Amino acid sequence: MNLTHRLAGKNDIAELHKLIELSVRFLQKDDYTAAQIDGALGTVLGLDTQLIEDGTYFVVEDENQIVGCGGWSYRRTLFGSDHASVRESELLDPLVDAAKIRAFFIHPDWARKGIGSQILGLCENAARQSSFKRFEMGATLTGVPLYQARGYSEFARVEVPLSNGEFLQVVKMQKNAESA
Repeated sequence: MNLTHRLAGKNDIAELHKLIELSVRFLQKDDYTAAQIDGALGTVLGLDTQLIEDGTYFVVEDENQIVGCGGWSYRRTLFGSDHASVRESELLDPLVDAAKIRAFFIHPDWARKGIGSQILGLCENAARQSSFKRFEMGATLTGVPLYQARGYSEFARVEVPLSNGEFLQVVKMQKNAESA
């Protein structure tokens, strides 16, 4: 493997949308129904371009093909794409608030090869350098094992309503930066 990482740019958006749909439809099919996936794609599960604009969204590439992405945020939004109804763009106070770990998606052919862990490490280090002492996320059921293995603990579960009448279970997880 010849993997490299970098911050995502606006020119990556089209490729990221394709990767996200492929990732969700393949990797999350054992945890969510097809109707839940259809209702969540593009809203709850999707690209938040604010992360790209803020310079907090990473991509991992293999020979110029994006095989994984994920980011962190110093804004209140916990999860969701540009089209989600749960957007809160207010800035966080790193001395009080937790940095938000956001929008991790891995190409199915590259799943379980350490890419999610690599991106998570990049996000945690960047958030720590921005003075955050804690991390928080809204994880999919599919992502929970990775985050638990990296020291995150569950503190709540929420049922997010979807536009098609379905609900998507999201697991709120947290971790102290010192244990990262």
